Amino acid sequence: MIFIDNKTIEEQLTYQGLIEELHHIFTVPYTMPVRHHHFYENREGQENTLILMPAWNSQYIGIKQVVVAPNNHTKGLPAIHAMYTLIDALTGVPLAQMDAAGLTARRTACTSALAASFLARKDVQTLLVVGGGKVAEHLIHAHSTVRDYDRVMVWMRNEEKGKQFVREQEQLGIEVILVQDLEDAVRQADVISTATLSQTPLIKGEWVQPGAHLDLIGAHTPKSREVDDDAIIKSSIFVDSREGALHETGEMAIPIATGILDPDTVKADIVELCKGVHTGRESESEITLFKSAGLAIEDLAAALFVYSRIQK
Repeated sequence: MIFIDNKTIEEQLTYQGLIEELHHIFTVPYTMPVRHHHFYENREGQENTLILMPAWNSQYIGIKQVVVAPNNHTKGLPAIHAMYTLIDALTGVPLAQMDAAGLTARRTACTSALAASFLARKDVQTLLVVGGGKVAEHLIHAHSTVRDYDRVMVWMRNEEKGKQFVREQEQLGIEVILVQDLEDAVRQADVISTATLSQTPLIKGEWVQPGAHLDLIGAHTPKSREVDDDAIIKSSIFVDSREGALHETGEMAIPIATGILDPDTVKADIVELCKGVHTGRESESEITLFKSAGLAIEDLAAALFVYSRIQK
């Protein structure tokens, strides 16, 4: 068994390549049990989440083990730590273990970009990324792979962290505008991609303009959400999976529980988009919303992409 570190993963896991691999894996047979969520109280009294995410096809089994610790920002640590194990499905022999932090961030961003390729208007000009975690950087690159943006904006709660983020992107040759007024930025944006750990809505539906696309990645627990009921009501809803997004995320579960959202009105999931069961956006003025809960099959796609490149 080999160990693949995050540096190697970043070198091998290209955005275009991963988006294509995700599109492929969503159209072929696989098995993906409902992931295990376990909530526990840590020694400081905060609630952390342990997530186990298995998936397999006829050749490979993959299992991701994740711990989400929202209070890690007070310790200067990432909120999410994860490991990934790739196994030969025929023999059960472990093939590789990977640092799954970068793997997760990139596959998350690329899945959102894949969805946006069906849901965002072709003539988009402005991308707004809301959040300052590691996923935010990948969102800019991934979304820019499927659409050409004239302007990229980012909003973060921590202004100093935001300035550092902008400097880092400038070093990569990417111009990013740090914005302070979230409402004004949302009103200007064609695509709004959110990746925060916010427990309460950050974005109001009244701010979202006709023709915009909402890409919601944060709010991974049944109690948290990033947009309000008005945004849900005025949007055409798409999800990565009905089994996960509608029950595991407050973004969907809370409006369903209060009667704001009828689960039957969800237009399609990512598999149906990739297979052409649903074409995606239906008008230029339509507001589309993609809710990502994260799927184990996405991790398997990313892990196989990295593993195959290293083997070659």
